[in-house]
Amino acid sequence: MGSYEPSAVPYGAAMREQFLCDPSFLNLNHGSFGTYPKPVQKALRGYQDQVEGRPDPFIRYTTPKELDRSRAAVAKLLNVPRDECVFVKNATTGVATVLQNLPFTANDVIVHFETVYGAVEKGIASLAESRTVQVRRVKYEMPISHEELVGRFLDVVKAARGEGLNVKVALFDLITSLPAVRFPFEKLTEICREEGILSLIDGAHGIGQIPLDLAKLQPDFLASNCHKWLFVPRGCCVLYVPKRNQHLLRTTLPTSWGYIPPPDGAETMPSIMASDDPNKTAFESLFEFVATSDDTPYFCVPAAVEFRENVCGGEDRIYAYLESLAREAADIVAAALGTEVMEEPNLAPGDKSQLRRCGMSTVRMPIATREELASGKDGVVLLKPGEGASTVKWFQSTLTEKYGTFVPLVEHAGWLWVRLSAQVYLQHKDFEWLAGVLKELVAQFAAKRA
Repeated sequence: MGSYEPSAVPYGAAMREQFLCDPSFLNLNHGSFGTYPKPVQKALRGYQDQVEGRPDPFIRYTTPKELDRSRAAVAKLLNVPRDECVFVKNATTGVATVLQNLPFTANDVIVHFETVYGAVEKGIASLAESRTVQVRRVKYEMPISHEELVGRFLDVVKAARGEGLNVKVALFDLITSLPAVRFPFEKLTEICREEGILSLIDGAHGIGQIPLDLAKLQPDFLASNCHKWLFVPRGCCVLYVPKRNQHLLRTTLPTSWGYIPPPDGAETMPSIMASDDPNKTAFESLFEFVATSDDTPYFCVPAAVEFRENVCGGEDRIYAYLESLAREAADIVAAALGTEVMEEPNLAPGDKSQLRRCGMSTVRMPIATREELASGKDGVVLLKPGEGASTVKWFQSTLTEKYGTFVPLVEHAGWLWVRLSAQVYLQHKDFEWLAGVLKELVAQFAAKRA
């Protein structure tokens, strides 16, 4: 890779040249699938060439060394030891891996929140089909304050315990997906620790978007996608498991060569992987070879970190820009639409929204799905029952086909909302343009229904 001075490339359009962006498409939805810069692509293809040139030596002997190097890089970002970090394909896999490993009884409860990521929710439902575990949901509608979220969580815990149940695991986000807000993960982790509940954090939108100090936070488990905000190729997710909990994980998904049999179990064949490190733990070895797949994205973490430091000016500069641009973008779009940004109700003048302390924001569209919300409000389009999904599809497909961009919409709390993702290759005027496009589309949509 090239050598760059810190902050060598200005953020915005100039930085976009460092990425693989199609000039005819404006990527305003970094949050869903991420993307990565050209130097990281070069690193990725270099690894792919190596593995194709010498498959067995690379997979058997080089892979453990490259994994160690990448795990060290990601562990440094999270401020934890290397031997507490491994890689899986994505956060959904990380969460599922933890839940599938934990022993449950009919008296045990998994608690999750209303805005849980859909695939994770389906994974919990599937788990409950085959395991004797109960599930409780913390119900609410956004916007809501951090204090209220924590209070409702405690109410659910209290109610479950009142039924004589054991709340074993609490699953919650760092930053929710749709709608996108920063969650009170610090307080929830602290409460779980005090209450003897395992904290399982879905940090899909964490690493690379907000600063994370896991040595201070001390969750029981956390999975965070490196391919979303850290500029690592898909799919790559760090799964953090502190030493105190590593004995709980004995298999990957699918079960593969690193499987750890129970103490009284039958002996199985040794792993095909070779490591020169005699101090490597069984937990680390467990995740070194999980079926035959392209794991070269895992090896690109050091290249991504180098780009972020040398070209982007470092983590703190990135985080500050993402939060600032996300705030500006949301305010621009909300003003154009005549609506508001999703933030805590009744904020005092000058108070900073805790929900908006991240690189994504959520803005209300002037499109309602509940009659009482639209009643008496000029410029609000009221959808018929069941029209939400088709309306979201129309907006998203029109944005792609006619305007060469994409932003996700979601139906929540009786309204449609649009999610905005800031990134170092975006700037103020990109969201001014989007605001005009969305205003135009709302007018078109309303005219079609007149």
